[in-house]
Amino acid sequence: MHRFWISIAAVFSLGALAPVSAQPDSGLSLRIEWEVKNRFRLFRSEADFQHHLAAYRGDGILAAEARLEQRNDGRGWARDMVDRLCLDSNGRLTETCQRDGVREPYLAPTDHRIGATLAGMVPPGSRCVWNFDDGTIPSQNFTADCGEEVRLRVRYGKPTIASVGITAPDGSIQQAATEIVVRDFLIAGLGDSIAAGEGNPDKPVALSDIGFCFRDFLGGPGAQFYRPGRARYPGDKSCDVATGEIGIGALREWQRHGARWMNAGCHRSMYGYQMRAALELAVDTPHAAVTFLPLACSGATIENGMLGSQRIRECPPDARETCAGTAPAQIAQLTQLLTQAQRQQSNRALDLILLTVGANDILFSGLVANVIVEPGAERSLFNRTGIIATAEQATRIAEVELPASFAKLRTALKPLIGNDLRRVVFTAYANMAMGEGGAVCPGGREGFDVHPTFNADPARLRNVANFFADKFLPRIHALATCDGSTLCSQPRADRMTFVNSHQRTFEMHGFCVRSEHDPAFDRRCFSAKGDSFESDIMQAASSPLVCGLNASEFRPYAPRARWVRTANDSYFTAMTYPDGLPSVLQPADIHDALWGILSAVYGGAIHPTAEGHAAMADAAMPAMRALLEIPQPPAVTAQPLPPLR
Repeated sequence: MHRFWISIAAVFSLGALAPVSAQPDSGLSLRIEWEVKNRFRLFRSEADFQHHLAAYRGDGILAAEARLEQRNDGRGWARDMVDRLCLDSNGRLTETCQRDGVREPYLAPTDHRIGATLAGMVPPGSRCVWNFDDGTIPSQNFTADCGEEVRLRVRYGKPTIASVGITAPDGSIQQAATEIVVRDFLIAGLGDSIAAGEGNPDKPVALSDIGFCFRDFLGGPGAQFYRPGRARYPGDKSCDVATGEIGIGALREWQRHGARWMNAGCHRSMYGYQMRAALELAVDTPHAAVTFLPLACSGATIENGMLGSQRIRECPPDARETCAGTAPAQIAQLTQLLTQAQRQQSNRALDLILLTVGANDILFSGLVANVIVEPGAERSLFNRTGIIATAEQATRIAEVELPASFAKLRTALKPLIGNDLRRVVFTAYANMAMGEGGAVCPGGREGFDVHPTFNADPARLRNVANFFADKFLPRIHALATCDGSTLCSQPRADRMTFVNSHQRTFEMHGFCVRSEHDPAFDRRCFSAKGDSFESDIMQAASSPLVCGLNASEFRPYAPRARWVRTANDSYFTAMTYPDGLPSVLQPADIHDALWGILSAVYGGAIHPTAEGHAAMADAAMPAMRALLEIPQPPAVTAQPLPPLR
C-alpha cells in the first residue's frame, strides 16, 4: 500500500484527524495549530508581514492603518518596505522571487512555508516527535521541545497529514493530528489612479526647509514665489539662472530626490485600497496565502490603460534608461501573467479581480483643473490643450461613450475570470468634495494656496460635486451591475459585485473637513485664509512658511479628519514633476511654475489619503470574503486612537 494511504489510515485510527489523547481523563486537550508564514506573497521579508500582523486587532484596516502610523510617527509604514517587494526596478512583477532566503515562482507557488505548534496543556519538559506526510517518501520528521514552533515547507495542492507524539517527563504519551491544506488566492488589482493609490507614495518626498524658487507663467518683475523644495537637491534653488541654462542634468538630479513608488510609471502605491485589501485578507486568513497582481495605473481610462496602452506618470529615477514611457494595457498584462501561471500550474486561475475605473473616461483630472485653476494665462493654456473639462462635457461622455467602453471591458474581463463577473469586485468612487453634515465643501484657497493660481471656485465646485453625486456615481453603479443597461447581453451573468458602503462615510471626511485633532503642523501652517506661504521673496527663500515651522515637520500619513488630499497635501507628499505629459505641456525647466499646477492636477490632489484607501478596503472586504467563501468576522466597534502629537 502507498505510504500516504498508510499514513491516512494511521491518523484515522487516532480519531479522524481530531486531537487525540492517550489519557482522555487527564484533562489535557492537545491540538495542532498551524499558519502560513509570510503569507502575503508580494513581500520578500517575513518581518514586513509581521509588521502588519502586529497591527491587526480584528477591527478593520482603517484601525490598523492608524496603529501603523502611530508607530511610524505619521511618516509612513511603507517607506522601508517598498524596496523589499517581488518587483523589478521598473515596478513590474518578477517571475521568481527570493522570499526569506528561498527562490520561489511567484505566479504559481509549488509549496508554502508554514509554522506548526502544539496547543493545549502540555506538561513542562515534554518532548515532541513530529511527522508531516504528503505521500512523499521519506516524510518530514522533527524532534523538538513541545513549546517550539516547527517550520517547514508543505507542497501546494496536496494535503499534508501532520501528527505529533508527545512524551511527558513521567513517560506518558499523548498524540495529536490534523490535516494541513493551504489555499493560495490569486487576486488581480486593475483600474485607474484611485485603484493604484495616487497621492500616497510609498516613500514620500523629503522636504527641504528652505525655499525653492518658481517663475510664474508670464514671468516679469514680481512673478517669482518660493515653496519648499526637495531635500538634498544640490542645484540652484533660486531663479537667478537663465532658463536656457537649466538643462536636463538639473532635471535628472531633481528627479533623483523625488518620492518613491512601488511602480513610478503608474504611481502605484502600497497604500492603495486594492493592495491593502489583499494584504488584510492574508493577515486575516492564517491557512491561506495571497498572490497579488498589482496592475492598476494612474491616468488609465478603459480605452487607454485597460484595453490599450497609456502614457506613464514618470520614470523611476534609478531605471530611466529602461523606462519605456508607456504602460502596456492592463488586460494584456493580466492575460500574459495568467498564461505564465498556467504554464507552470495547469489549474491556476484567478480567484478575484478588484476594479475601479471610469473616472478618467469622464475627464476627472480636467474637472479638478476646472475647479481649482483661476482665470488667467494658465487657464487659457489649459483650455487650449484640453486639460480643462466641464461637468457638461463629462455628462455627455457618461451618457453616450462610457456605456460602450464598459461593454468592451466586460467582454475582455470575462475569459480572464472564468466568465463569472461576480468575481469582479468593483469598488465605487467616493464624492470627495463633501464636508461636515453632507454639504458640498465651500471652496476657497484653504488647502489650495500652494500655487498662486489655485482657488477652489465655489460655484464650479458645487457643479462638479453635484454631477458626481447625481449623474456619474449612479451611472457607474448601473454599468457595473447591469441595472437598466441595454449593453449587458446577460444581465444576471454579467453583473459585477459592487461595493459602495464607504460613500456615506466619506461624506464626513471630504477635502475641506478639519478637526482639532489634525496634526499640529496642518493646524498651524495650512491657513484657512489661504495665506500659508511667505510673500516676501527674501524671507521666503530661507523660510517659505508663514507659520515659522520647518516643512520637514509635515507628516504625510498622520491621521486627519480629511481623507482626501488637497493640493497642499499633494505637493508636500509627492511633489510630482509631470514628465509623463505631452511635450506641449512640459515645463520649460524645474523652476517653471507651470509644473506646480500640473503636479496637483496629475499628482494626487482630490484623491484619497491612506486613511481613505483603508476605508475603501474595509468596504471591499465583506464582498471578497463572501466570494472566496471565507467566514465573515464578528462585527467590532473600533475605538478611535489618540491623535499624533
